[in-house]
Amino acid sequence: MCGMSRLEDIVSLCKRRGFIFPGSDIYGGMSGTWDYGPLGVMLKKKIMDQWWRYWVEDRDDMYGVDAAVIMNPRTWVASGHAATFSDPLVECKECHQRFRADKIADVSENVSPDEFRAAHVKCPNCGKENWDDVKQFNMMFVTHVGSVSDDSSVAYLRPETAQGIFTNYKNVVDTIYPDLPFGLAQQGKAFRNEISPRDFVFRSREFEQMEIEYFVNPAEWEKNFESLLRDCHDFLENKMGLSAEMIHDLEVAPEDRAHYSKRTVDIEFDYPIGREELMGLAYRTDFDLMNIARESGKSMEYRDKMTNEAFVPHVIEPSFGVERLIMAVLVSAYSEDEVNGEKRIALKLPENLAPYRFCVSPLLKNKPELVAKAREVYDMLRDKYGNVTWDDSGNIGKRYRKQDEIGTPKCVVIDFDSLENGTVTVRDRDTMAQVRVKIEDL
Repeated sequence: MCGMSRLEDIVSLCKRRGFIFPGSDIYGGMSGTWDYGPLGVMLKKKIMDQWWRYWVEDRDDMYGVDAAVIMNPRTWVASGHAATFSDPLVECKECHQRFRADKIADVSENVSPDEFRAAHVKCPNCGKENWDDVKQFNMMFVTHVGSVSDDSSVAYLRPETAQGIFTNYKNVVDTIYPDLPFGLAQQGKAFRNEISPRDFVFRSREFEQMEIEYFVNPAEWEKNFESLLRDCHDFLENKMGLSAEMIHDLEVAPEDRAHYSKRTVDIEFDYPIGREELMGLAYRTDFDLMNIARESGKSMEYRDKMTNEAFVPHVIEPSFGVERLIMAVLVSAYSEDEVNGEKRIALKLPENLAPYRFCVSPLLKNKPELVAKAREVYDMLRDKYGNVTWDDSGNIGKRYRKQDEIGTPKCVVIDFDSLENGTVTVRDRDTMAQVRVKIEDL
């Protein structure tokens, strides 16, 4: 039943095996936050490293930046976040639970109080229909910088990584003057005070983004948009191992697009919670650079090296959420089958994403000669591949089940034949087939 997993199964596996825990779990949790355990950190890092390699290291037209999380508050005035980065908040007068109005009723993000009342929505918590007025709730976290907490010291935790790229566009052009088109990529934390975080790591208050702002000649935006869309699918399917049948392009209608976008494609995925947005590709025109030019008083023009023409580039933005991608990878990989009358859970992760590539085991842990040989093989594989684990607990069948569950593609077992002829048993996670392989051929 690969790809047909329930959300509860994924959440249970993640906690049981040390992938993802509720944030501040020992103190009763912190809504909308999640902590990554030993295996989760490795999976997350591999996903982010694969993204960086695909989009930056393996291309000649991409460069990296890493901007500060707390930025000059004028950033958020220029971008429009200070005025418009809000969700419609509504409170039930009976049970005092708060909800996003557009998530519990068929209404837009800009719903008026009268429109919401006309929808006759019952409270998902208590079932009553007694609502306070809809209010727009700004989702940026406010903080204070410096020793005085007053209006002059107000700053924000960034709600997206994109603005850190835009504010560094001129720095990059002035220092390395890349050929157009070129992209600037950034990975990092973003923070949104979500009204109702939900669905495991899908919607949380602290998360990581991997974003690219791709600067193009306005006359060539369409061909660059199509090229980036193809690359997004290639990355998701061939680097992340997501099934093409579970990925869908949604051409966002003009009335549903962000106000700065002239074209947006949401790439959606079949999650256990339904078909939801995995990532987005947006043509932002010159909206951001022109806003910065107005707010800063500095020119954002780019002078073409060949034609000497000066213009403000337009921007296409592929935006990935790390947590949503992790969730999609786990959903795609999760599988259940039956072995000898018992349920087997296997996480069929692509080899490039699996936390451990190999698990090395001595057949028996009370035989020093087997343990010594197994350590030798373990050290060799770890030097060669890095991500290798050791397991000598329980019987060999239990070890296989544990490694299947955490996604280890291959188990290497050292037995008495290994001492005689230098071969080991290699057992495959997906097929459960076992073959003898010479140690030097591993």
